[in-house]
Amino acid sequence: MNREQGSVSIVVAALVAMILVLGLGAADLAKALVAVSRAQSAADAAALAAAQELALPSGREPSDAAAEYASLNGGELVECRCEAGTLEATVQVRVPVGYLSTLGGERNVEAQARAIVDPGG
Repeated sequence: MNREQGSVSIVVAALVAMILVLGLGAADLAKALVAVSRAQSAADAAALAAAQELALPSGREPSDAAAEYASLNGGELVECRCEAGTLEATVQVRVPVGYLSTLGGERNVEAQARAIVDPGG
């Protein structure tokens, strides 16, 4: 009887496991990249909403407008430096990535954006 008969099974099992881990890693990477894009979109929208409130005040706080637009884009406003009377809004937004198979646990990504009101335009 040949002593190496079962070695092919071990190699195939190792290759299948490696392909599975690589596939999960690729899926996690794609999920994280989508979350980064969503976070940046939410931050951009929040900064623009706060800047619009600074430029054309409607009576509500610029940070409230920023929080609303961050939320509408799937994010949560972490910080808004957009005091009334200034011409600049800087925001930081957090978006959940969700569960990552290879790293385990829930993850979040954050993005920042800045919008400046042009007083001459």
